[in-house]
Amino acid sequence: MRRISPLLLLVALLSFSCRSTLNKIFDSNKTPHEKYADRLEDKKLDDTPEGRAWLAASQQALLNPQTIELPYRQNGFFQPDKPRSLGLKFHAKGGEQLTFTFKKSAPGFVIYSDLFTANSIAAPAIFSADTNATQFSVAIDQTGDYILRLQPELFRSGEYSLSISVGPSLGFPVSYTKANIGSFWGADRDGGKRSHEGIDIFAPKLTPAIAAADGYITGVREGGLGGKVVWLRPEGKNYTLYYAHLDRQLVKEGQLVKKGETVGLVGNTGNAKYTASHLHFGVYTFSGAIDPLPFVNKTVRNAADLPSKNLSVSLKLIKAKKVDDSLIKANTVLVPLAVSSKEYIAELPNGKLIQIPLSDVKTIKREAKSIELATKSTVAKKLSGY
Repeated sequence: MRRISPLLLLVALLSFSCRSTLNKIFDSNKTPHEKYADRLEDKKLDDTPEGRAWLAASQQALLNPQTIELPYRQNGFFQPDKPRSLGLKFHAKGGEQLTFTFKKSAPGFVIYSDLFTANSIAAPAIFSADTNATQFSVAIDQTGDYILRLQPELFRSGEYSLSISVGPSLGFPVSYTKANIGSFWGADRDGGKRSHEGIDIFAPKLTPAIAAADGYITGVREGGLGGKVVWLRPEGKNYTLYYAHLDRQLVKEGQLVKKGETVGLVGNTGNAKYTASHLHFGVYTFSGAIDPLPFVNKTVRNAADLPSKNLSVSLKLIKAKKVDDSLIKANTVLVPLAVSSKEYIAELPNGKLIQIPLSDVKTIKREAKSIELATKSTVAKKLSGY
């Protein structure tokens, strides 16, 4: 018998160990949605009509999302007759924190929730929720359009509710409960020669100006329009916070600070010498100043409550309606996927999704035959072990 060189054996073992480690690393970086898609591939279900339809539905949700406005709330129902996915497109401002709250009809009903930037849907999701999470928050770093994709597992059916509220991603930078914002971003300065690159928060002199986030001090300076100023870089962020017109600076450059710690005292130094004491608060990126209000606006916006609507039905169009240059005939039967305070998100017979006002449809009983056939398929049986 030919002996194996100890050196070759060691190399082989190290190679196997490295591959195993790398596989674990790459797998841990995948989203729950991607891991589920991998399981479909492992069971060779990605090459079945149902598996291909599930993967195609996930892409269509990003290519043809439904436009909504924040704050937002909907009730939804994924029916098991065929694979479906729903994309919700919305506009969000840099500095806002979006809080997504889910309630599902059953603990075992899994919905994959992934957030993408609308202009780069081919890129990885910027956030993917844990499938067991009932609430998660995302800080929006850049103003733009985003898409939330919702998709259940193959042939899993269930109801859910979703709400998206809008609040600040940073703490308020003044520790006086009655402090008010008296001047906003873009207001005229110097007779219109320049515009206001921040917000002015009015509070009594010597009120603590506090760190709006954990971070470190990048600058403590005096002079110019801002008078006594402090610069703070929040941890893990690509922008810097600017505190100006301070009466006193109570931190040093390079100092680490925690959210809520005092960085200075409100005053009226610099060009605020003849105005009431206030903190000029700004947010600066590599591209310049941006509106700081969404970062610290204490008002949290929540969506209104929803009307009670049964989604385990079909909808029938009351009269003909034009949608995107296409005429949908009266009495067309639609499958409801979700309902908000004003409209349904529903599926046409050709599979296209539309948004339609509540008053334009009436509910009818839904036939269960196609659902029964689907749930008895061999694919559903193969998935039962997940």
